[in-house]
Amino acid sequence: MTSIPTLWDSSIVPTLTSYIRIPAKSPHFDPDWAKHGHIDEAVELAANWCRQHPARGMHLEIIRLPNRTPVLYIDVPASGRTSAGTVLLYGHLDKQPEMTGWAEGTGPWTPILKDGKLYGRGGADDGYAVFAAIAALRSLQQENRPHARCVILIECCEESGSTDLPAYLEGLAPRIGEPALVIALDSGAGNYEQLWGTTSLRGLVNGRLTVQVLDEGVHSGDASGVVASSFRIARQLLERVEDAKTGRVKDKAFHAAIPSSRRLQAQRVAKAMGKQVHARFPFVKGMKPVGSKLEELVLNRTWRPALAVTGADGLPPPASAGNVLRPKTVLALSLRIPPTVGGTKAAARLKKILEANPPYGAKVSFEAGQAGTGWHAPQTEAWLEKAIDAASRRHYGKPAMWMGEGGTIPFMAMLGKKYPKAQFLITGVLGPHANAHGPNEFLHIGYAKKLTAAVADVIAAQSAILPAHGA
Repeated sequence: MTSIPTLWDSSIVPTLTSYIRIPAKSPHFDPDWAKHGHIDEAVELAANWCRQHPARGMHLEIIRLPNRTPVLYIDVPASGRTSAGTVLLYGHLDKQPEMTGWAEGTGPWTPILKDGKLYGRGGADDGYAVFAAIAALRSLQQENRPHARCVILIECCEESGSTDLPAYLEGLAPRIGEPALVIALDSGAGNYEQLWGTTSLRGLVNGRLTVQVLDEGVHSGDASGVVASSFRIARQLLERVEDAKTGRVKDKAFHAAIPSSRRLQAQRVAKAMGKQVHARFPFVKGMKPVGSKLEELVLNRTWRPALAVTGADGLPPPASAGNVLRPKTVLALSLRIPPTVGGTKAAARLKKILEANPPYGAKVSFEAGQAGTGWHAPQTEAWLEKAIDAASRRHYGKPAMWMGEGGTIPFMAMLGKKYPKAQFLITGVLGPHANAHGPNEFLHIGYAKKLTAAVADVIAAQSAILPAHGA
């Protein structure tokens, strides 16, 4: 019998170390992903590990539809009681791009194990998921604890908005059936001291704002004061969307009413986390958060819209910047929207706001990239809430906590719509300083071990308590 901690130490961590070395960037960041082969390499690595450490009765396939990233599909039959429906476990293997700012001696594709943390791109977001899912099921089987039929679905397009996933969900629908419980391992944790369940996810609209004023750059001394700077025009356009002084997004189309239950949960999260609500971010010395009320900061990152400029083009580095009035400015925009605001409508509204009546008649365009709708969890049934809390107390010694997350998992909106009767446990290992998408991303191994065991307990509780309402 191999315990969960032993399996993590002996096999999962070494395999994740190899996985981190693979630059399996999502198609949005690597359009030639098929030619480069990194995503296929990551899938094969995960599949081979699963074959070497199988759950009893496991059926595994790598499914590839034409011109789409592959999915890893694993079907594990029920053990013991067989009438509890299906549990669907979800994760992904594609990654965000490199990002700058990694600590000296580290990098996105350079795995470093230090102080119980495995540094590198994708380990926590969320390459660990398939390994944790299999480890949880193996643990239940070795301990002769019953579990329902479990389907593990691992995609490779999540960081690009899961655009390939609907085709797979449609094709696999007869095989998956209607899950009674969905467990997604792609979310966050407010601390590393207890199990965290996600109650909502914000949506996302991103894209490229282009402002062009000239056909070619000209001497700034000659043109400034006659030709408006493309950057200044871009600033005006952004001000239409966001109040630069407060950060408040102006248009009501990007806002939604915050349910009273989520406000209450935000109060509890603020009390549990204290200053870690903001202190967990790597502020420069002297920098302060946008507000002092912790509850409001929690709601800001989970239920209120927020705009960020995540990239730029047309701006030379300072060392190469001559006295030139540049012909155009291109900004990559990321607008987070509340869980209940539709992504497609928000994208259309953002485009209309930015392109209307351009200052000075400049050539302005906004081309949306991703337009993902967020997710708002259905009411958690009593058995599941009890099971999650019991698992947290057993493995962490503290009660479970619930909060919304500021990120986007398009898969959840798809599943919530497709399986309205399902219950959801959305959780993950992305706690303080884990920094998914940014530099120095890490996987907290001790927390991940306990999370794996907690997930096993929840699966066992589902088998024992929940009556069947799915295949």
